[in-house]
Amino acid sequence: MSEDAEDRDDDWFESALDDDSEATDEESADSGDDTDDAERSSDPDDSPFVSDAESEPADDDGGSPFDDDSGSPFDDDSGSPFDDDSGSPFDDDSGSPFDDDSGDSGEDGGSLFGDDFATAFESAGSPGGGGGGSGSEFEDEDFDSDIPRIDVGIEGLDRMIQGGIPRRHLIVAIGSAGTGQTTFGLQFLHHGLENGENCVFITLEQSHAAIMDTANDREWGFDEYEDNDQLAVVDLDPVEMANSLDNIRGELPGLIEDFDADRLVLDSVSLLEMMYDNPAKRRTEVFDFTRSLKAAGVTTMLTSEASSEDAYTSRYGIIEYLVDAVFILQYVRPSNFRETRLAVEIQKIRDANHSRETKPYEITNEGISVYRQANIF
Repeated sequence: MSEDAEDRDDDWFESALDDDSEATDEESADSGDDTDDAERSSDPDDSPFVSDAESEPADDDGGSPFDDDSGSPFDDDSGSPFDDDSGSPFDDDSGSPFDDDSGDSGEDGGSLFGDDFATAFESAGSPGGGGGGSGSEFEDEDFDSDIPRIDVGIEGLDRMIQGGIPRRHLIVAIGSAGTGQTTFGLQFLHHGLENGENCVFITLEQSHAAIMDTANDREWGFDEYEDNDQLAVVDLDPVEMANSLDNIRGELPGLIEDFDADRLVLDSVSLLEMMYDNPAKRRTEVFDFTRSLKAAGVTTMLTSEASSEDAYTSRYGIIEYLVDAVFILQYVRPSNFRETRLAVEIQKIRDANHSRETKPYEITNEGISVYRQANIF
């Protein structure tokens, strides 16, 4: 991209495509103290309002209204409603429904939760289903939805999602180095290409040639799809993209529409986030960018680095709140294995039911393979 800055802002997408073509031809008080205070206040000798006749010139034969033998309304023998022997409704011997010793939640008015919460939870069964079950065997249930849906393209992972991901959703794959975020994105596009969809891959990390080589090594035929104008692989410098983001954000929906793109991958959004030192500016720019992608009406997958302290959080802790679906790719080391394993977990998908189990996967020459029937722990 050797053109001046103004030309790059206007023609970034076309220029990137042209460059790619030439290169190839993501929270009480003590009750005892309260009782002592109450007794002292009810004793006439101790009342601050009672005084001796010899020492109090203000008292006459009529007496003080405060020395009346009728007593003070506050010393009434009837007692305080708060000292009623009937007890407090909160001390009722009938007990709390949550502490019922019957241990039976049936017709006898037993505890709300029966023996324990776990038992009640277990008896509740899976969401939307009968009692029992883990709620993860979605593929054996009928699924009806008016929302158009697509598959990710990774068989074991697709079986963990009931009905698929809604079209035009924004997805992110979060993982540390080596967990396969780029491969995840390429495989997502490959599945779309095989079904006749048009796809765009924007990389801020690698060159056009490197992306094509990775895909072709797996025999996904990206060269042919690109030659047929079904695929566009665009490599952009992250600094250039940050500097031109206003233009890119404004032009992207139109360019996606012109290309008639069904799926788009941006690898990775972390590099774009790194371009902004001010956290408020970073969040605003990333929010506006993701909003423009949704406005474009394309199903988008972003890749993102995981936080070095928490595998379930992205590097800057922003993108997972802005997207519709989050896939966590991480390293795990089970106690019964010496070697490190890779595991995937679906953190969220809006408008879709999905398994919350953690499943092992491998990255092979054919891409990512998720072993849905296996358990990582």
